[in-house]
Order: sequence, then C-alpha cells, then structure tokens
Amino acid sequence: MLYIIGLGLGDEKDITLRGLEAVKKCEKVYMEAYTSLLSFGLSTDGLSTLENLYGKPITFADREMVEEKADDILSSARTSDVAFLVVGDPFGATTHTDLVVRAKELGIDFKVVHNASVMNAVGICGLQLYRYGETVSIPFFTDTWRPDSFYEKIKRNRELGLHTLCLLDIRVKEPSWESLSRGRKKYEPPRYMTINTAIEQLLEIEERRGESAYNEDTRCVGFARLGSEDQMIVTGTMKQLLAVDFGAPLHCLVIVGKTHPLEEEMLDVYKLEGGSPHQKDDGSV
Repeated sequence: MLYIIGLGLGDEKDITLRGLEAVKKCEKVYMEAYTSLLSFGLSTDGLSTLENLYGKPITFADREMVEEKADDILSSARTSDVAFLVVGDPFGATTHTDLVVRAKELGIDFKVVHNASVMNAVGICGLQLYRYGETVSIPFFTDTWRPDSFYEKIKRNRELGLHTLCLLDIRVKEPSWESLSRGRKKYEPPRYMTINTAIEQLLEIEERRGESAYNEDTRCVGFARLGSEDQMIVTGTMKQLLAVDFGAPLHCLVIVGKTHPLEEEMLDVYKLEGGSPHQKDDGSV
C-alpha cells in the first residue's frame, strides 16, 4: 500500500492521528521536500524531530527523486507499506496527483490522509473561501525572464470581485544554469520569495501592462508561517505591506476583491495601525 499523508502546516505535531497510525506501520517513509516546508525547514535537527515522533527513519524526497525516481518509491509499495509525507494537504501540488495516477496505472493500492493546507488556512483572515477566484503562483524574476502570465488571472478575479491567493516561489535544490550548460549539476542555495518581493514584481508588471488590474493602493493580506505558533497576518495596501518585515518563510499573499461587512470586520483585526501590525493580547499578529 502507498500512503500519501498530509502533515498540515505548522510542525511535526500537526499530523492527524490517522496519518500517524499509517506512518507507524510503514516500512519506508519519504518526505516531499520542495513544494513546501514545515517550521523547522529542511534541517537535520528537524528531520530528527520528525523521526522521534513518528518512530521511523525518514528519507527527504527532493524534486529529482519524486519526478525522476518515482518508480523506486512505487516499486517498494508493491510488496510493503510505504508512506509519502506531504506538507499541507497531499493534493496541494500536481506532482502528488501524478504519483497517484502512476500508482493506479501500476496496480498499486493507495490511501490518502488529508490535512490542512494553505488553500483553506487563509480563511483565518476573514475573507470567505467561496469568494476566492483562481489561485496563481508567482515565480522569481531573473535578468532575462520576467513572466506575467498570471496577471490575466488576477485581473479576471478582480473584475469578478473575487479574492486572489498568490502562492510565492520556493527554490530548493535548483541547478544553476551555468552548471547545466557545463553538463554537471551544481545547486543554488535555497530561496523563498517574500511578500515584499512578490509585491515589487506585481507592481512592475502592472506598470508594464497598464491594464489597471491593481495598483499600490490595492488592499492585500500578507501571511507568513501560516499555521505555525509564530504566524503573522497583516492587511494593508500593497504600498504599506512593502514596508513590513514578515520574517522567516513561508510567505503567501492575498489580493482582496470585493468585500462585505463581515469580511471587513475580520480584516480590521489584522490591519496596520500606525505603520505596524496590530498586536493582540496573546502577542500574535
């Protein structure tokens, strides 16, 4: 059996009881390590924390392993129970859908254990989930590549009065162009896009396109480390959020569409006051 298990968003304790029971009976446990990360990142200490709680040795599965060596994972599942751990929910990334399709084609049984993901956890800001339009992903710009294909989706959402969730780029174990040209892979240091960088890129695209999909006065919600104990949520204009230090990754951004009074009341909980995020009694933001 192949178990595809969601870990939630915070730390090792966010796994469900059903997921933990499945992990404990598996002979091999892999953890997907490139579409997202838990609060401790990809450190050795973080891996030990997982292994101590789950009672199993865990193998980090990077992009190359999952996309190029998935057959090795699946072949093990023919004769034993194998767990594939995913931060968030198993189907938050298309790669994991592909793994299920390949398992089905090979006649391998699979079970999925769901968990919280960024797609529903953003509801904490008060914007109602059924009023979101199409989600977009914003990649890092380079000197020669400055894509804007997601601009049309944001514009369409805004025209319909819908909110837009922007997932920000994660670059983990990415080979450099220089190393690829030389035929030997050398990996760049991990990079995680900040809300500030995302807004800078979005405003650059708007200036270039000039179709008024949004501007520096457009209201947004910035999320950092969503689901963790030290999560940070701030609402303000694009211009205001540019000046906020959101701290460590992971970050995501919501571009606010048309709101109704109840949504406005919740957004007020997280608005900037005097240029700083509003602090609540428990110290969270």
